[in-house]
Amino acid sequence: MIRTLGALVGAADRADRLADELATTVGLARKRAAQLRVRPKVYFEEWDERMISGIGWVSELIEAAGGIDVFADRASCKSAKDRIVTAEEVIRNEPDIIIGSWCGKKFRPEKLAKRPGFDRIPAVKSGALHEIKSPLILQPGPAALTDGLAALQAIIANAIPRKTVVN
Repeated sequence: MIRTLGALVGAADRADRLADELATTVGLARKRAAQLRVRPKVYFEEWDERMISGIGWVSELIEAAGGIDVFADRASCKSAKDRIVTAEEVIRNEPDIIIGSWCGKKFRPEKLAKRPGFDRIPAVKSGALHEIKSPLILQPGPAALTDGLAALQAIIANAIPRKTVVN
């Protein structure tokens, strides 16, 4: 899309450079992730009242950053109603990390942790409840591929014991 837009506005060379830089950034993230011996399970929550899991590009970025999206099977669904998950499903998937990005409101980890049964989830037990601001990750575009990906990488890296990274 960046290349198409660049061509439409007479900035094809600049658009090509930007698209190449972004592809390199994601490629380097994937290369680092491939070195991990352990890939934590991640539940990404876009909304809390009817819990909605992450959309496609978020799932792809979780994988590129070294995590496993526990609802990757729903990520290809563009409609939020098709990505609604239940508390039971989240509990059953036992995520190691939970990331909230409640579009339009602040993520409240204490509210999430108090959901019935969530005290059994590894992420809740270990306090691995994080927020990524929605403008950084829920808008498809350069910010998701730079700032959003970097935030995911930092969260995932901090959740993995150092001895699990191959040098």
